[in-house]
Amino acid sequence: MSDPPALEEVLWSSNGALQALKRGSTYVDSSTVSPALARKIAAACAERGVHFLDAPVTGGDWGAKKGELLFMIGGDAGALKDVEPILGVMGKKWFHLGPNGAGQTVKLAMNLILALQVDALAEALALVTRADIPGEKLVEVMQSSMARSGVLDVKAPNLLKGEYLPSFPLRLMHKDLGLALDLANQLGVALPATAAARETYNYVKGAAKEDLDYSAVMRFWKR
Repeated sequence: MSDPPALEEVLWSSNGALQALKRGSTYVDSSTVSPALARKIAAACAERGVHFLDAPVTGGDWGAKKGELLFMIGGDAGALKDVEPILGVMGKKWFHLGPNGAGQTVKLAMNLILALQVDALAEALALVTRADIPGEKLVEVMQSSMARSGVLDVKAPNLLKGEYLPSFPLRLMHKDLGLALDLANQLGVALPATAAARETYNYVKGAAKEDLDYSAVMRFWKR
């Protein structure tokens, strides 16, 4: 599901999915929500004799189509072992990260990094292009340096062309940055770069009239 309220509605509404789960089964959920909600779901499942794994993914829509998603999993290791054949159909790799909520925590940290990387790339491109240096030149240098990354490979073409068909929508990245900041507040951890980046994404989200990839954060500098 796209956000915590949507998932809670699906599970706990009058005809919610939670009541249909059978004792002894395993419920795997790949929504990206808060670790607290993952633990709440796990507790509700345990009352019904159901195993629960929070298993958010990364890899974008292209990874889903190719069966190359990466799963970040929180929950019982034995339950994970039972569902590995199913995960193998959808993904190339999975990591057991700890108890329920751990998968969500690592996913939020991952998306925090991805959002900051693309935001930083957009800033750098804005700087060099204002100095009359083609953005392609910066990307060429980055590809031969320590700055090279998978994010650069996938997202730099979007930023250079100004084409933002959603592989991972900006609205979802904005939501995940909010969840990361909420978690940081609960844990007493300052995330100043994340807070600043979320404001940039928030501006672009508010100005957009269509669903955009999160690399559309570049539009902040195209005002």
